[in-house]
Amino acid sequence: MLSSIITTDITLTTFLICTAVSLVLGIGTALVYSFKNRCTQSFAVTLAMLPAIVQIVIMLVNGNIGAGVAVAGAFSLVRFRSAPGTAKEIGAIFLAMAIGLATGMGYVALAGIFFAILAVFIIVLTLVKFGAGSEAERTLKITIPENLDYDGLFDDLFTQYTKHYSLEKVKTTNMGTLYELQYVIVLKESQIPKAFIDEIRCRNGNLNIVCSKISEKESL
Repeated sequence: MLSSIITTDITLTTFLICTAVSLVLGIGTALVYSFKNRCTQSFAVTLAMLPAIVQIVIMLVNGNIGAGVAVAGAFSLVRFRSAPGTAKEIGAIFLAMAIGLATGMGYVALAGIFFAILAVFIIVLTLVKFGAGSEAERTLKITIPENLDYDGLFDDLFTQYTKHYSLEKVKTTNMGTLYELQYVIVLKESQIPKAFIDEIRCRNGNLNIVCSKISEKESL
């Protein structure tokens, strides 16, 4: 049952079967990735077609070491033309590539079983919010004039409105005339209190304040 359907040379029938399975599982991978997760159309289409692309590459290499080395070199160039993604995006890409490797070698049943196991695993972990941080965790960026001493400047406000806070980064902006302080805070409420922002504005001279949820790329 789990043996390869490619026994000798690749025939049209085996090619069509492998391609159909690759496309179906590729669409399934895109659907699983987009489950309770923001996904662009371009990335979803890429996930859907990636197993079929990897499959045809494996079929064309078919034991040829020289061709395999050339293909590996060509694929390595893609890394330098792509923007780095989140850990979840990278995991979805590896899943799609693994499916393509399996179908390219004719193990269509193994590819289907492997996808089913991973799909259930990913959906369950997503539903139980495995590894997710606190909903009240935020990144807070405060701009202050260079003449202000930022050490302990907002500590009383953080004590009043947050459960936890830490200063993660300090950098200069605007030709060194301003400081940008980046904090990671856990609010006592799920929403950002307006009074909290207003009191910070009174101390930083009404300069820029940005309070947002921590992105996946920031948490890597």
